[in-house]
Amino acid sequence: MTVVEAFVPAKVNLTLHVTGQRDDGYHLIDSLALFADVGDRLRITLPGDCRLTVEGPMADGVPVDDSNLVLRAARLTGVRADFMLEKHLPCAAGLGGGSGDAAATLRILAGFAGRPVPGNGIELGADLPLCMLGHAARVSGIGDVVTPLHDLPTLDAVLVNPNLPVLTTEVFARLGQKQNPQMPEQMPSFDSATDLIDWLSGQRNDLEGPAIEAEPVIGQVFETLQKTPGCQLTRMSGSGGTCFGLYQDAETAGSAAGRLKEAFPGWWVAVTRLNAPGRPG
Repeated sequence: MTVVEAFVPAKVNLTLHVTGQRDDGYHLIDSLALFADVGDRLRITLPGDCRLTVEGPMADGVPVDDSNLVLRAARLTGVRADFMLEKHLPCAAGLGGGSGDAAATLRILAGFAGRPVPGNGIELGADLPLCMLGHAARVSGIGDVVTPLHDLPTLDAVLVNPNLPVLTTEVFARLGQKQNPQMPEQMPSFDSATDLIDWLSGQRNDLEGPAIEAEPVIGQVFETLQKTPGCQLTRMSGSGGTCFGLYQDAETAGSAAGRLKEAFPGWWVAVTRLNAPGRPG
C-alpha cells in the first residue's frame, strides 16, 4: 500500500479580462493568477477501490459520486485508488478548489503509474491547466494557454467568501459585453508589491458586475473589505463569490481578517500570502 498526501493551494485571479466568445460558446479570457498558502489537502491511497471521502470545515455539500472532479480525474489515468479530501476552501468560490484537487490527482496517479499526465486537463474545467502548473501565470484562450510568470512579488491578502456558492454559468450568462480589452501584451516587471498593486488597479475582473447582479451579497463583501484599514485594492477572484483585499504587509492583513471574522462570523475569511515562496507541501 502506498499513501501520498498533497497540499492543494487556492488559485486567485488578480485580473480576469473577458476578451471574446468562440462559436462553440466558450469564453476567451486574459488573466493574471497567483496561488495562495491556504488550500485543501488530499490523501491518496494506492491501490484502492475508487472511493472518495470528504472531511474538513468545508465538506458539507461536496459530492462524493462520479461528478466529483477528483474521481473524474482518476478515471482519466486508469489508476484505481482511494481518496480522502480534507476540504478547507469553499465550493464554487472562484478559488479553483475542485480543479486543484483534480490536478493533484492527475499528477500523483500519473506519477504512480509511470506515465505522462494525460493532456492538460482542460476537459475537466477551465482552471485545470493552470492548476496543473501550480505556479503564477498568465492564462488566456479558454484557460488552455498558460504562460508561467517568474519573479512576481509576494502579496499579503485577505480572502472573503460569504459562504454562498456562485455558479459560473449564471455569471457568464449575465455578462453583456463579451469583447473587452486584454491586459497589455507585454507584462511589466515589478520591483515591489506596491508596484504590482498599483498596476493591478488599472486592470479588471469583467465578471464582478454580473456576479454582484447574480448574488448582491458580493457587493457587501466588496464594501466591507474596502473599509478595512490599510486595504490597497479589492477585487473578486474568478467568477466569484470570493473577493480579496491586498495590504501593505502581513500584520495589516491579519488585523483586517480578525476584524472581519468578528463582524461576520458566517463568512469564510482567510489571511494569506499570494505567490509566497515555500508554500505548505
